Amino acid sequence: MSSEEFEKLHEMYRSLYEELKLMPDKAQKSHGEERKRLVRTFDERHGEAEEVLQGMEEELRVAPPSYRNSMSTKLRIYRRDLGKLQRDMKNSAPGFGSSYNTVPGNHGIYSSQNQHSTHLQSQRALLLQGTDALNNASQSIERSQRIAAETEQIGTDIIEELGEQREQLDRTRNRLANTGENLSRSRKILRAMSRRLVTNKLLLGIIILMELAILGAVIYLKFFRK
Repeated sequence: MSSEEFEKLHEMYRSLYEELKLMPDKAQKSHGEERKRLVRTFDERHGEAEEVLQGMEEELRVAPPSYRNSMSTKLRIYRRDLGKLQRDMKNSAPGFGSSYNTVPGNHGIYSSQNQHSTHLQSQRALLLQGTDALNNASQSIERSQRIAAETEQIGTDIIEELGEQREQLDRTRNRLANTGENLSRSRKILRAMSRRLVTNKLLLGIIILMELAILGAVIYLKFFRK
């Protein structure tokens, strides 16, 4: 139940009221069977308007407080207008509400009329239920579409984030590859330096041995060869 449902009932009442307010003048100008037909039609429409007002009263009981005052004022005005129309119809058609109910044979007419009115009210209730179901289905579809759009957006964001992470991984892999190349060059340089160091040590040992040999030869020639 909502203020939206109240507005729907309000539109239905306005439509019935616009039809009802023309009937007293027509009944005053008509005679015989035409007047009877107008009276029956007025009675049907009046009963339907009463049903709509009852539905509006039910809506009023569950309406939000912010809408309740304005809705209650409308209902009082509609009740007053509907009662005035009924009095105008009685004045325009003297048989309305009395003679038509007592004339033999009219009981069957009004019984059929009431059955028809009840059938119309049932159809209207079904129509309102169908409208509510359609509105609920529309809202459900809108929620589903909203969820689908949000899910699609989340999926897009995840794909973009995965793309960024892939780029980061590619950059990291490239940096690791560059680091591996640098390490390979460093190992080659260290191996070359190690070879040079060994070579220098060998040369130094050879030079020391040669100097020792020369020194020994000098000492031998100087002190022992005499």
